[in-house]
Amino acid sequence: MTAKQLDGYIKPELMACCGAREIQENDIVLVGTGFPTMAANIAKHTHAPNARLMQESGVYDARPKRPALSVGDPCLNPGAAMIGGLMDIMGMGLQAGNVDVGFLSGSQVDKFGNINTTCIGDYENPKSRLPGSGGANPIGSLIKRVLIIALHDTRRLAEKVDFITTPGYIDGPGARENHGLPPGTGPHVIITNKAVMRFDKSTGEAYLDTYHPDTTVEEVVKNTPWDLKVSPDVRETEPPTEFELRVLREVLDPKRMISAYISRGYV
Repeated sequence: MTAKQLDGYIKPELMACCGAREIQENDIVLVGTGFPTMAANIAKHTHAPNARLMQESGVYDARPKRPALSVGDPCLNPGAAMIGGLMDIMGMGLQAGNVDVGFLSGSQVDKFGNINTTCIGDYENPKSRLPGSGGANPIGSLIKRVLIIALHDTRRLAEKVDFITTPGYIDGPGARENHGLPPGTGPHVIITNKAVMRFDKSTGEAYLDTYHPDTTVEEVVKNTPWDLKVSPDVRETEPPTEFELRVLREVLDPKRMISAYISRGYV
């Protein structure tokens, strides 16, 4: 599948830049591979040079010479500030409250930012079993700002997920705290192939903030399976800048290893 060209860039590049713009200077960012790595490194090479990246495998502040193919890719090791283990990241990082930003995705994402990676349908008699949580639950439970990547259709987005593997705002304001999760944590934004949705803290629901250049507000609302509220300041998503694209294509991924791979699902 060939990714649709949008005035000199492709959709995954736009989405990666949207993720990068959510990262602030001095943030500690928990990343995996693909979109998260692309977004975090765009931020490091543009507006947030002192953002520090960590992988679940235990590598902290990696400086790879090529895109990592997994969180355990040896290319992450040379020049890294620390090479530890899973417990270092989950313990000293997540459980100690030291991680600012994390990326997640899932088979279902609902209006409260809850993520399902457990099953489709009834848990006891599902239509299909999914891989489960991995590190997603502690990431979604403990990180200050969770950035969710999703395809924008009525199969991936849901008014209510079939199973909450990773909590968002659960069922509304105060629910996270009532379940013992740290205050000031939770989903921050949902970045899709059609739009950027943010969360209304008064309701806990995602609303439309920006729509991508190849779509419309009406199309985004039509493909969202809940009564999607639209920001009074809704606007078109800013396209990638020339600098962002140059960093992505010439510095981070000159052989288009990651861009070509993720383009298959996000045209």
